[in-house]
Amino acid sequence: MTHSPPLRPLESNRTMKPNPRVLLVNDNPDENESLDSRLRALGYRTSLLQDGEQALDVVSRDPPDLVVLDLMMPGIDGIETCRRLREFSKAYVIMLTARADEADKLVGLAIGADDYVTKPFSPRELVARARAMLRRPRGEERDTGTREFDGLSVDIGTREVHVDGSAIDLTRTEFDLLEVLTGTPRTVLTRSALVQRIWGDDWFGDDHVLDVHMSSLRRKLGDDPKAPKYVHTVRGVGYRFVGDPA
Repeated sequence: MTHSPPLRPLESNRTMKPNPRVLLVNDNPDENESLDSRLRALGYRTSLLQDGEQALDVVSRDPPDLVVLDLMMPGIDGIETCRRLREFSKAYVIMLTARADEADKLVGLAIGADDYVTKPFSPRELVARARAMLRRPRGEERDTGTREFDGLSVDIGTREVHVDGSAIDLTRTEFDLLEVLTGTPRTVLTRSALVQRIWGDDWFGDDHVLDVHMSSLRRKLGDDPKAPKYVHTVRGVGYRFVGDPA
C-alpha cells in the first residue's frame, strides 16, 4: 500500500503561491466535497464545477493555478476539456480516470495534462500531488536566454521551441523537461533527478508519467527512436541530451 506523506500547513511552504486557486471539475459530488474540504483546510481557494463547459468558461474569466479534471463527465469529456484549456491556459491539470484503459491516460498527458490519478483514489494522495506541483510555479526559469543546438532552438524566456525553423507546440511539462535536459548537455540525468526537478522532491506519483511526457517530447522533436538526434535513453539510469551546440 502507498502511504501518503503528512500534509503540512500551507504557510510552511515558502515556494508556493499564497492561497492558490483550484477548480474541481467532477460530476461526482462526494468526490468534489471530500477534496474541497481538504483543500480549504490547507488555505486553498476552491470552486466546484460539474462539467467541462463550466470549466472552460470559469478558467477564461478567472484563471486558476490548478484544475482537477474528471475524465468522464456529461457534455464534453475531460480529454476534450483539457485540450481546449491548453489553447489559452497554463494552469496545472490533474486528470481523474476510472478507466483501466492505459490509452486514456496517455492521451490525457499527450494533450497537456500534467498528471493523472486513477479512481478509486485517496483524497489525501491527490492533495499531496497538487501541493507538489504547486511548489514549482509556472514561468520560474533559471535564465531567459535562447539555447541553440543543431537544428533546435529553445527560448527559455518565451518558452518557444523551433526545430529546423519550424515552431514546435509543446505542453507545459514537455517544455519543462526540455529546459532541464538542455541545461546540462551530455550529462545523464536519472529518472529520480528529472522527477525532482519537474514535480518536486515530495512527488510520489506514477513514474510512468515521466516516460509518457518524455516519449511525447521526443516524438515532437522528430527524434528517431533507433537513432535519436537530441535525447538518448541511458538504460537503467535515465536520459541525456546530446544535441551539439550551434
